[in-house]
Amino acid sequence: MQNVPGREQGAGQQALGEALVQGCGEAGASIGMLYLPGPTKDVLHLALTAGLSHDFAAPWSRVGLNDPIPVADAVRDQRLVWLSGQEDTAARYPRLGLVLPYDFALAAAPVPAEPAERPVRAGAGVVLLWPGSHGPELGARERQALVALGRALGGILRRAADDGQPVEPAARPVILRPLPPPTPGPVEAAAALAFIRRLPGGNCALDLNGKIIFITPEAADLLGASVSHLRGALPWEALPWMDTPTIEDHYRGAAISRLPRSFTAAHPSGRHLHFALYPDDTGISVRITPTTHAAPAPVHPPSSPSRATALYQLMHLAAALTETAHARDVVDKAADQLVPALGAEAMALLMVEEHRLRIVGFRGYTAELMARYDGAPLTTENATTEVLRTGTPLFFANPDEFLAAYPEAVIRDGMSAWTFLPLIASNRPVGSLVLAYSRPHPFAPGERAVLSSIAGLIAQALDRARLYDSTHQLAHSLQTGLLPHKLPRVGHLDVAARYLPAAHGLDIGGDFYDLIRIDDTTVAAAIGDVQGHNVTAAALMGQVRTAVHATAGAPPAEVLARTNRLLTDLEPGLFTSCLYAHIDLARRTAHLASAGHPPPVLRRPGGAAAMLDLPPGLLLGIDPGAAYTAVEIPFTPATLLAFYTDGLVEVPGVDLEDSIRAVADRIGRAREDEPLDALADDLIRHSRRSAPRTDDIALLLLRSQPPPDPHGPPGA
Repeated sequence: MQNVPGREQGAGQQALGEALVQGCGEAGASIGMLYLPGPTKDVLHLALTAGLSHDFAAPWSRVGLNDPIPVADAVRDQRLVWLSGQEDTAARYPRLGLVLPYDFALAAAPVPAEPAERPVRAGAGVVLLWPGSHGPELGARERQALVALGRALGGILRRAADDGQPVEPAARPVILRPLPPPTPGPVEAAAALAFIRRLPGGNCALDLNGKIIFITPEAADLLGASVSHLRGALPWEALPWMDTPTIEDHYRGAAISRLPRSFTAAHPSGRHLHFALYPDDTGISVRITPTTHAAPAPVHPPSSPSRATALYQLMHLAAALTETAHARDVVDKAADQLVPALGAEAMALLMVEEHRLRIVGFRGYTAELMARYDGAPLTTENATTEVLRTGTPLFFANPDEFLAAYPEAVIRDGMSAWTFLPLIASNRPVGSLVLAYSRPHPFAPGERAVLSSIAGLIAQALDRARLYDSTHQLAHSLQTGLLPHKLPRVGHLDVAARYLPAAHGLDIGGDFYDLIRIDDTTVAAAIGDVQGHNVTAAALMGQVRTAVHATAGAPPAEVLARTNRLLTDLEPGLFTSCLYAHIDLARRTAHLASAGHPPPVLRRPGGAAAMLDLPPGLLLGIDPGAAYTAVEIPFTPATLLAFYTDGLVEVPGVDLEDSIRAVADRIGRAREDEPLDALADDLIRHSRRSAPRTDDIALLLLRSQPPPDPHGPPGA
């Protein structure tokens, strides 16, 4: 492990290291960590740690101030955070409880800035961990030592800043060596070595990184390797048969909890070895003895997986839950990974809605059974509602335990063990998680803590998903309410329109299109794109549509100018592109004006399709005095105009004009009499294949039809 950095690395950092090591000793803590704010002030960086290996420290080297981590809460809220043990950690900080499902006590506190009227390093935090044997309360002496440590660290930081050498966190946390034990004399050392060699079996010592720093020949023989091969190596790297999550989990548990642990492992030769681990602040002593007893197998392997195996799968669940958007996704991810990881046979997720429990999803149960519980009032007396009222999980290892708690209950699911877990997000109950087992299942304390951690993760994911679902529904309703429900039918004009929201996210699009009937032979067409993707953009889109409607029929340049003045008066802070066309079907002409919108595609009768060159004009909402120029084009029968927003043509890494030309080529290859709905669908499919969509798409196709032949057959 690294020493405290020398003076060439900063006297302040060295003083901080010495204070942290001394403070841990006075508080009786086994691990200490000092966090300093980074340049952005919203991220805490682990600067120094004592009693912890680099591998353990690495995942916690950067902590966001809004992360659900004790030190973040302590620094952000300027308060002491105390965790009394494994179950307390799992319930209040699910992520921490999942990654470190071991017995330890923890205190996190802000480092006070001194003096208070001139804060130098506001935002620093200190974390201390005690062995799992610690009691549920923080003792008065430990609290005093923690306060004294915070003041000492704050003073060092202030003095370093006053000297013009403020302490900044390094790229990697500095690992401090613990205080060394007393050095024995030659006689004591020889006697200790003789004592170790007389013990039956083998003995070795690991440092806090897990590396073997001492091993007896007897231990090496039992492990099946030479002393030279093993010394300085990690056991699970030097011995492939020890490279299992379970063995490493035992080591991690001993290193974090500082409590003895033991396990039995099978050697490739067929014999079994018993390992007893005895940790302290300097490392772990390991006693290895042969045993005739195989590692105990679980009574029911399918329903009792090892904790290491469960954690491996549950970590995947935690990662998967971060990718879920809808409540249905949360149910599927949880069922796919949680049920097999824990050996459960059935699972149900319930959410609170209007003082009733609603089934969000289930696995392993029948729909008929779930229907009995869907909509049950929260006042119903059962395990599912009790965990919501109390916030305390319930575990029933067998039917007798369940019926003892609820004598009037009727067991209808055919299961033999159950756990009912409250789903708590933002300190409020949002639902319940029920797991059921087909056989009696004792719930060990470690497993209970893991289940509580998972329930917390699922609660947060469900809460986010429910917000997503409601916001998505709001977005859909708002979007469809602002877009035209149907376009007017105008003689001698074919029309097709499409709107597709962005492929991902909750954004509400600001894209719009419209077709306005002026009279029997005159229409106005408009398409636009409001900057941004949110409710404000959608509301502004509605205002732009209203403004265009109010002035429709006037010359296009005037319509855009009036709409622009309205938007600049509103000062929405958003800009809008717009393309407006006034089409006179009797005179077979179209007048078009653009306010910074992508150019339309024009296909003339019997000819190819191409971009129509229009004066670009200024975006709406920037300059109230902006003027716009209209261009007149023939709009004879079979002429086609394609209006679109940039979501149809923007492809990452491709020039915009090249993308527009590709769309024009596709329009040009279509038959002149091809139905516009078919052409619109083809253009949308082509856009979706060319690149993932990150923006909305609005598309409006207009094609002039020839007037009916007066000499043709009736009804032609």
